[in-house]
Amino acid sequence: MSDTRRRVKVYTLNEDRQWDDRGTGHVSSTFVERLKGISLLVRAESDGSLLLESKISPNTAYQKQQDTLIVWSEADNYDLALSFQEKAGCDEIWEKICQVQGKDPSLDITQDPIDESEEERFEEIPETSHLVELPPCELSRLEEIADLVTAVLSSPIRREKLALALMSEGYIKKLLGLFRVCEDLDNREGLHHLYEIVRGVLFLNKAALFEVMFSDDCIMDVVGCLEYDPALVQPKRHREFLTKTAKFKEVIPITDSELRQKIHQTYRVQYIQDIILPTPSVFEDNFLSTLNSFIFFNKVEIVSMLQEDEKFLTEVFAQLTDEATEDSKRRELVNFVKEFCAFSQTLQPQNRDAFFKTLANLGILPALEIVMGMDDLQVRAAATDIFSYLVEFSPSMVREFVMQEPQQTDDDVLLINVVIKQMICDSDPELGGAVQLMGLLRTLIDPENMLNNFIGMPFKFLSISGNDIENFMVILCHEFSDVPEGSNKINPVCPDNFQTAQLLALILELLTFCVEHHTYHIKTYIMNKDLLRRVLVLMNSKHTFLALCALRFMRRIIGLKDEYYNRYIIKGNLFEPVINALLDNGTRYNLLNSAIIELFEFIKVEDIKSLIAHIVDNFYNALESIEYVQTFKGLKGRYEQEKDRQSQRHSRYRRDARSLDEDEELWFNDDDDDDDGEAVEKRMEDDFSDSYGKYMEAKKGTFWYFSLVFSLSLETTLYTLHKQRQNSNTYTALVGLVDYPDDEDEEEEDEEEEQSPRKRPRLSS
Repeated sequence: MSDTRRRVKVYTLNEDRQWDDRGTGHVSSTFVERLKGISLLVRAESDGSLLLESKISPNTAYQKQQDTLIVWSEADNYDLALSFQEKAGCDEIWEKICQVQGKDPSLDITQDPIDESEEERFEEIPETSHLVELPPCELSRLEEIADLVTAVLSSPIRREKLALALMSEGYIKKLLGLFRVCEDLDNREGLHHLYEIVRGVLFLNKAALFEVMFSDDCIMDVVGCLEYDPALVQPKRHREFLTKTAKFKEVIPITDSELRQKIHQTYRVQYIQDIILPTPSVFEDNFLSTLNSFIFFNKVEIVSMLQEDEKFLTEVFAQLTDEATEDSKRRELVNFVKEFCAFSQTLQPQNRDAFFKTLANLGILPALEIVMGMDDLQVRAAATDIFSYLVEFSPSMVREFVMQEPQQTDDDVLLINVVIKQMICDSDPELGGAVQLMGLLRTLIDPENMLNNFIGMPFKFLSISGNDIENFMVILCHEFSDVPEGSNKINPVCPDNFQTAQLLALILELLTFCVEHHTYHIKTYIMNKDLLRRVLVLMNSKHTFLALCALRFMRRIIGLKDEYYNRYIIKGNLFEPVINALLDNGTRYNLLNSAIIELFEFIKVEDIKSLIAHIVDNFYNALESIEYVQTFKGLKGRYEQEKDRQSQRHSRYRRDARSLDEDEELWFNDDDDDDDGEAVEKRMEDDFSDSYGKYMEAKKGTFWYFSLVFSLSLETTLYTLHKQRQNSNTYTALVGLVDYPDDEDEEEEDEEEEQSPRKRPRLSS
């Protein structure tokens, strides 16, 4: 099994005309009694299992491509390919196939495919004829050649015969010689015929022809022929672009000439397919399937050759992280790594895993930690794209690195710090980069893509020292640093502009996701830090989408129907800002109105008794005039029904099984008539942590540190607003994000204009 000559990859063509890798093994040709003939056997190099068992049929057309590929079809929709590691091994198996079929091994195709219907349609072709008779390759015969090539495209049999004729007579190179003559003579008619000929030859869909046409000494002439499309008034300048505009940059000198040639060839063939050739019609779609395969196998080979060259990649990463590297050089290096990762998309899953393990061993994540923090926007953008590839293809690798890094280094500069800093400092007004990074962070904390060993892992991130957590807070709150009230700085505290609102909305989306998927630890954090109260300050934002994000956060919490959350909401009187927003909205029928109504409708339908009682006792007088929905009357009905039941059972009352224990009841029923806001908040944290800690003792879940970090950010942002609100008598006196000096005047004007009995004053605080 150590013979690398016989080492192959087995590919099958799927329904999307893409090659699927079935595994790597070693091929042999031997007689199989069950199949009654010489067969190709491939056994996996990992466990010796049988990857392929295929009898060499006398009637099957085998094709040899690119010196290391053998391709054939065993059924109408079942194509197979063997990709050899070495040319010598491919030649050995090819000779064996030709020996079984009695063919000349010098040919690249063993025989014509048999199609009886086609033979009947073209009876004028003698059975003994193996080739189409080509006109002499002369200028005067170009029109005749073009007509012949165009005519055979509709017949599979004649396409095969024409391809054999073009190969056997060296016809392609003669045609390209005529192209140079026509161009020197400015013979436009001949050039137009050559365009039709070369385009038709590409549509023959034969790898053997591609090998000739895309060789170094022919490919630029092929591109030249394709410049003279008869439909264009002036020819395109594709050769000028490929030779002068498009420059090949070797960030690290490539010593392997074969690798360099393969890179050049792949780029040019990709350019022909994507830029030069017109988009194929429905009827022409399959004509270029072999061209797709040609490019695919080239990319696989390039990635494999680069991956195996450890000296080359080691030098790339060494220069990428070297402080002495010039900015322009670093830009080229990071763009190379980005393109290298993009090429890896051609690999099959198992090969892609090996590819990213190689990058991890070379230090791709520590390198990203350095380049993502640089000032160069292009470098940061490319580094973000690389990080995106890593997270999408191997989130477990990134997650493991982020978890282990704080324990392995004393440096404050951690990858997660850098990512979060890039997110909150995104200079794009539309926050395109922030949105991308937020999506990646969400992928990292999504339990759906966590491996079992991560799901069952203890809450490791909370073991990070307090100093590290404080450092995370400093980074996250960089944009929201404290500024004295009335400051003339351009960026006041949490300015209520679109960019800040969008950033807060992104953070809220992540927190909402954590409420749903990381229940226990996010609950501890929300209740100990009184986070929901600070989030609900955003209900006063002039940006409706941000107010809706805050409301959605509360809706997700209430949707859990968790009595601990319910008691927290009741004790903090947290429905007040929501109801104020509903009353301020007046009779306007909009998304905010519908979302708030849906929240109360959910509470009514689910019969959440504690919340129903709190709402009716404290807010029904303000809500009873809302009659365009029956939600609030329904809440009152539920409330009265429950009171009736309680009165009937007053002498036989028993605690509900879901009720809290005595200690928790005492905590939730503590007297909260404390005028000092800071004392109330401190007591709320200390007392609740004692009682709630008992409940959490046996419920150690997995809530990733990422969500904690973002919670800290939002906490600090909104805590500033909360403190400012406590110094005011009403919710309308907020500054910064919700400071609207003209709101009172506008509200008075609206009241005078609408004269609506349904619009009520805001609830006092």
